[in-house]
Amino acid sequence: MKAEIEKAVEVLKNGGVILYPTDTIWGLGCDPTNDRAIEKLLAIKKRAANKSLILLVHNEALLQRYAKTIPDVCYDLIDFAVKPLTIVYPDGQHVSDYVLGPDKSVAIRITKDPFCVQLIQKLKAGLVSTSANISNQPYSNNLADIDEEIKNRVDYIVDLPLQDKSGHASQIIKIGADGQVTIIRK
Repeated sequence: MKAEIEKAVEVLKNGGVILYPTDTIWGLGCDPTNDRAIEKLLAIKKRAANKSLILLVHNEALLQRYAKTIPDVCYDLIDFAVKPLTIVYPDGQHVSDYVLGPDKSVAIRITKDPFCVQLIQKLKAGLVSTSANISNQPYSNNLADIDEEIKNRVDYIVDLPLQDKSGHASQIIKIGADGQVTIIRK
């Protein structure tokens, strides 16, 4: 795993896009502060730039770096989540505008996946995470089923298996500055 982390970090720091196993499904990832890397990721995915992206972090310190406002209810949601949970926080910061929602919110998931955790630790930054599929097409938890066009256009494919074979994307919950909860994806 160490060699895969080293190579992925090198690619990410040089503005590349990786195809990697996340804590949920196969994902496309890049540096959340690098506009050109994000533009490349969006082009690979054929996704509109006005759709915000998810950011993976590995701990609350990084969460606090990217979310300016963290309503108290979020800590309970994180602590009691039984499956991967992405929370949309009201005020994002220190990321490209491509990562933010139209209302300047930011979607962040604290991952517990060993590869993702070590990658983020080594990178010393959060990581963009979006499903490895062409926009509006089904996503996969099987690397062999991912569109060849995607595989040919990324800068690096992490050679590690997906740990969670269930193939379910994370739940997404949006928290307003007033603490109001909206379920976006169950």
